[in-house]
Amino acid sequence: MKISELLASSRVVPLIQADDPAIAVEMSRALAAGGLKVAEVVFRTDRALDCLKAVADEVPEMVAGAGTVLTAVQAEAALENGAKFVVSPGLDDGVVAAAQKNGVPIYPGTVTPSEVQRAYNLGLDTVKFFPASIAGGVPALKALSSVFRSMQFMPTGGVSPDNLTEFLSIPAVIACGGSWLTPADAVAAGDYERLTELAAEAVAIARVARD
Repeated sequence: MKISELLASSRVVPLIQADDPAIAVEMSRALAAGGLKVAEVVFRTDRALDCLKAVADEVPEMVAGAGTVLTAVQAEAALENGAKFVVSPGLDDGVVAAAQKNGVPIYPGTVTPSEVQRAYNLGLDTVKFFPASIAGGVPALKALSSVFRSMQFMPTGGVSPDNLTEFLSIPAVIACGGSWLTPADAVAAGDYERLTELAAEAVAIARVARD
């Protein structure tokens, strides 16, 4: 199944931030147990690349991508270590080119119409909308999607169970990304059951929104 099809099916992409590969693996397994099959391992720690590789190698039930990718070099390293897709907080030509060269989906962060238009003209049909909650949220996405009718969006940043349905109700939103699914206190306490519960809750909300 293509990444786009998986995103359209799950509609929620959790962010995995860890500095220990073993913890990243446990987080991924817990999220998968709750019904989420696609996750973004964010490059925000010193051992993020090791965490990505561990999830890619040890958790076959989870499709792992690399998030917070800032450079083409990071993109290449992510792909060499098992990333099935790449996500960036902004739109960078080098990162986009690295992903396209390797035939891997790239979801760059966009906020303005100019950024979305540039992504469109780089050959992309799906972009991240970040930071969603302070960049106009649902009204902004509705406005953008009315102009860029073939573009799909993945809002991230400020998405929560409280507003997930509202975001997912927009036809142009393929999925939402979120760190609320992996709360730092639960991870620190080794409470992976909490992650499974949050994942199952998100899946249920997404199902209702889709119906």
